[in-house]
Amino acid sequence: MSADEGGPEWRKSSFSGFQGCVEVAHLSDGRVAVRDSKHRDGAHLVYTSEEWAAFVAGVRAGEFGT
Repeated sequence: MSADEGGPEWRKSSFSGFQGCVEVAHLSDGRVAVRDSKHRDGAHLVYTSEEWAAFVAGVRAGEFGT
């Protein structure tokens, strides 16, 4: 479902490389959905805004390595 059809607006992560892409959508209820762009019709993960903020903070702090 696209944003035109009332679905979430998916955006490619700035950390995605050539081989693989992670897409993120901010949902109307404040949660954040994440999916693999190679499998757009497949499953996606959904996080609360607090969980997403903690993840982003960890990425910015370098907690996950390179």
